[in-house]
Amino acid sequence: MRLTDLEIFTVAPPAPGWGGRYWTFVKLTTDDGITGYGECYASTVGPKAMKAVIEDVFARHMAGQSPENIEWMFRRAYSAGFTQRPDPTVMGAFSGLEIACWDILGKARNRPVWALLGGMVNERIRSYTYLYPAPGKLDPDFWVSPEMAAEAALRFVELGFTAVKFDPAGPYTIRGGHEPAMSDISRSAAFCKAIREAVGDRADLLFGTHGQFTTPGAIRLGQAIDPYLPLWYEEPIPPDNLAEFAVVAASVRTPLATGERLTTKAEFGALLRMGGVKILQPALGRVGGIWEAKKIAAMAEVFNAEMAPHLYAGPVEWAANIHFAASIPNLLIAETIETGGSFHQKLIRNSITWEEGYIIPPTAPGLGIEFDEDVARAHPYTGDRLHLEMQEAPCDYRHGNRFEGGAPSSEM
Repeated sequence: MRLTDLEIFTVAPPAPGWGGRYWTFVKLTTDDGITGYGECYASTVGPKAMKAVIEDVFARHMAGQSPENIEWMFRRAYSAGFTQRPDPTVMGAFSGLEIACWDILGKARNRPVWALLGGMVNERIRSYTYLYPAPGKLDPDFWVSPEMAAEAALRFVELGFTAVKFDPAGPYTIRGGHEPAMSDISRSAAFCKAIREAVGDRADLLFGTHGQFTTPGAIRLGQAIDPYLPLWYEEPIPPDNLAEFAVVAASVRTPLATGERLTTKAEFGALLRMGGVKILQPALGRVGGIWEAKKIAAMAEVFNAEMAPHLYAGPVEWAANIHFAASIPNLLIAETIETGGSFHQKLIRNSITWEEGYIIPPTAPGLGIEFDEDVARAHPYTGDRLHLEMQEAPCDYRHGNRFEGGAPSSEM
């Protein structure tokens, strides 16, 4: 069994587009006709350039190989060009291709991927969602209104969620860390207060940021939300300064979480050694794939840290997250888009089950999903923007670009 063919789908989810501007899926085929699907979560270059990177990584390191040789193919991609260091673009390309290899291997052996990863540890996977407005009720004020957020939180809790995430602090700029305005701090505390009062102890609060604060700014904001006992304070400082997470952690009570923008065990290992973060959030379409994520989970276990796989992408990365989550002992929770996402589920013919706050790991062979190529081809992304983008300068938060959990449909 050898890898022979590659096809790439760049798919634009319809408005409101929860999950990003577009999703990049790969389809691999072997010489004996088995197909596997993967998803690349990399947004550092545009979709046309990313397609070329994926094609190059496949042709250079994977074509003609057995899909079993995942470790060997990873080492080739990781070391290409005399690098041997994390590269989010190359690893994003490889990650999606690697996920497709696992899908092939499971289908070839008539076993779900989790069974090839050490077997089932978690028969149900606790899930969380961002707070989104109700369908058809997208109001720009939703993203800055504690009252609307509290209503949404209660709606999701009544569906069965035991954790909800929100990120009212903004904005996210290319300038690196900045000091939060007092209004940012007040609004963040007001969100926590309103949501906590609405859901009581029925759900954990997950406070999201996107690496936008200086270390002292992150401490000020963290101390303001501490009284509401969030389960985590996510990526409070830029992800390129791992040592400062420990400084923040020493000054706030809320546990820190990070990892969606990190790649490979090299970066996660450094983060664990420096201390401060006990909740790791790898995006499997960027981190190096399922096997690399398993290694990171094993390292985390030694440091008494937990895993919370990240998702702001499409349903194939979601499926990979689920198989990974099912197979590890130190799982905390896994992200979903609402209860699975209407277009997410449409793309995979509703082949993943979400019920009462939990995801049920598929038992069908491979990733256990039914990827609908006709739906994918019917929704092509033809633009040249990035999957996610950051502002170049601070602006009024109510009128600025937002991503993850709040990009307006016009930005899709």
